[in-house]
Amino acid sequence: MTSIDVRDLTKEFGPRRAVDRLTFRVLPGRVTGFLGPNGAGKSTTLRLVLGLDRPTSGTATLDGRPYAALDEPLRHVGALLDAQAPHGSRTGRDHLRALAASNRIPARRVDEVLEETGLAPAARRRVKTYSLGMRQRLGIAAALLGDPAVVLLDEPSNGLDPEGIIWIRGLLRRLAAEGRTVLVSSHLMSETASFADHLVVLGRGRLLADTPLRDFIDARVRPRVRVRTSDPDALGKALARHGHDGVAHGEGHFTVDHARVDDIGRLASEAGVPLLELTAEEGTLEQAYLDLTAADTEFVAQPQEA
Repeated sequence: MTSIDVRDLTKEFGPRRAVDRLTFRVLPGRVTGFLGPNGAGKSTTLRLVLGLDRPTSGTATLDGRPYAALDEPLRHVGALLDAQAPHGSRTGRDHLRALAASNRIPARRVDEVLEETGLAPAARRRVKTYSLGMRQRLGIAAALLGDPAVVLLDEPSNGLDPEGIIWIRGLLRRLAAEGRTVLVSSHLMSETASFADHLVVLGRGRLLADTPLRDFIDARVRPRVRVRTSDPDALGKALARHGHDGVAHGEGHFTVDHARVDDIGRLASEAGVPLLELTAEEGTLEQAYLDLTAADTEFVAQPQEA
């Protein structure tokens, strides 16, 4: 099976080091989310993997070979980096036919990917008449054209409507289930959490994390329980007796860090405290990501005054 292997990869643009001795591996059979603040080096890394830029040092290979060494590369790697790339005067179908012909891909695949991406009704329209979401679908159709083992997508949800976002989630999960290697760069944390199994996170060109999604969140966001009662005094005392530092928020609402729902429910029951609400507040990818990358964000907006 094909993997993406990045080894000690470095790219410098004059005095600026955009990618700094980066090493990670993207494995088949799962969706890997590729995250990092603006300027972290994600787009440069994808360009290096696809042979669009040359590294200053290090390597980026696909199944042990650089992209430039692949014959008929669309049969091996499908990529979406820029939805604005297709020539606006071509129809969507003609754009895909040109790509297919240059990689000896059967013409029937053009109609198959147009159907798969929902673009068949607009196939004979010129690309310049397409909306941003339609251009995204056309870029994804081009990435799938050669039925590749490796798929790299940069911000694939950009411009898609709610139906399209649901569709792209299902597509990514299906590609991974088929044993393909899927790498997806995104700024949308909630979207990434909905499809990613694994994360690679960059900051200022360096590797910050290479870990399963759930492990990434659990390592950085404290689990806690939200509990509400009609007798807050009794609940506060019960929590203290059992060594829990409950934080009162008014109207009988407490949050308890490093606690499990079962434990809080049991101690409340033993103390005879009536509960109106008892829920686990799981950490989110956004919380964990912001915690990790706070020191590596290059562009930060100033907080607004009230």
